Amino acid sequence: MTMCTAPVDERMEPGHRSSMRRGACPSLATPMITGDGLLVRLRPAGPGFTLSELTAVADAAEACGNGILEITARGNLQIRGLTAETVPRLAAKIADAGIEIAEGLAIETPPLAGLDPSEIVNPLPLAAQLRAAVIAYRPSLTLAPKLSILIDGGGQLHLGDVTADIRLRAGCAGDKTVWLLALAGTEAASRRIALLEEPSVIPAVIDILKTLSAMGEGARARDIDATLLQAGLVSVADVDAVEPLKPAPNSAGIHALGVERKVLGVGLAFGQIRAQELRTFLEAMEILGATDIRLAPGHALMVLGLAPERFAAAQALALGHGLRAFPLDPRNHIAACAGVGACASALIDTRATAQTVIDAAPGLLDGSLAVHVSGCAKGCAKPSASALTITAAPIGYGLVVNGPASAPPNAYIEEKTIRSAIERLEALVRQRKRAGESARSCLTRLGADVITTAVQQG
Repeated sequence: MTMCTAPVDERMEPGHRSSMRRGACPSLATPMITGDGLLVRLRPAGPGFTLSELTAVADAAEACGNGILEITARGNLQIRGLTAETVPRLAAKIADAGIEIAEGLAIETPPLAGLDPSEIVNPLPLAAQLRAAVIAYRPSLTLAPKLSILIDGGGQLHLGDVTADIRLRAGCAGDKTVWLLALAGTEAASRRIALLEEPSVIPAVIDILKTLSAMGEGARARDIDATLLQAGLVSVADVDAVEPLKPAPNSAGIHALGVERKVLGVGLAFGQIRAQELRTFLEAMEILGATDIRLAPGHALMVLGLAPERFAAAQALALGHGLRAFPLDPRNHIAACAGVGACASALIDTRATAQTVIDAAPGLLDGSLAVHVSGCAKGCAKPSASALTITAAPIGYGLVVNGPASAPPNAYIEEKTIRSAIERLEALVRQRKRAGESARSCLTRLGADVITTAVQQG
């Protein structure tokens, strides 16, 4: 640990009413209707799963759903293809396996919290205290279903790029450990409010939640008067005293936990895996000595307990199961939603389109940008702007440059010409990129008009 002195389905049974609103968060109590049935999202109550627990989840997903599991961009587990009759059975199987699922307000911590010696402070105790305070508060708080809180102790796999309503990030102000309170957005985009010592953190967050509850069920942190909030808090130092976070590495790959310990991060290809594949992968990891799994942002899971000499074999096995186990895997830089067949709103096969990008334009995927492939304008896989977004359009596809899937496309591409259009875009970057320039920098310099002309030449 680093110290600061160092650098609705009407047939649903009661309690299982399906959620039709995009603003709702699917859970065992409120599954969401999708194109392949009902979907539930699970967050373990503890930091992660044992291998046997996650194997039990895979078994339950296969028995009760269509056998497809997902890890979301935020690191939550989803089970697809359920029905009104099988959701209660799924809940029973998870309970029988002794797996405790977190419910209510989402309070999220980094995937290596409490394990990473480079973090300033372990955020798990503070998260547990805040969760208990929210549960105990009376009268109960009425909060937006997707409202989220991040408590980040720092460390290598921090949550700087994950959006949240309320952000708490450990930092240093002189020789003091403090918590930076910020609202609405990622680390870079959020509004910094105050630097608080730990005893002041939970009262401040509860006051914010009380304000949101009084504003109505749909209120989010962006609706709060930040200036008024700031005036009511005593900051121990100027909020700019805490340095900005350096970019976090991709979850996929080997991450050191001090001198002797390491952890292997593996990502699901485009966020999905079949229950059978997950089960056999977990069996292989157990043979190699793995003990626990933690879910991670970027559609990933962290494999704990492997001995250093087993990492090469573990990465090879992960690759053989179609997983992303290396930081240079081009699939690390594509965000794709479930797509047609799995989502009722989707109009394109997002995974096939994503694979087309990988095959036709490897030069774009140099790590400087993420390509977002969205089945509709909602942009569930990446609601924020991307350098390049490929989304569904009436004639096939729309290309959005430096924007979200909801933005009007800069160019339209017919379904039969998507591969050639992507090839032309890759050729544009290859031909026009300056020495040492990244794909993102090149595209930014060229601008939307040049990119539009290139992809529409055919």
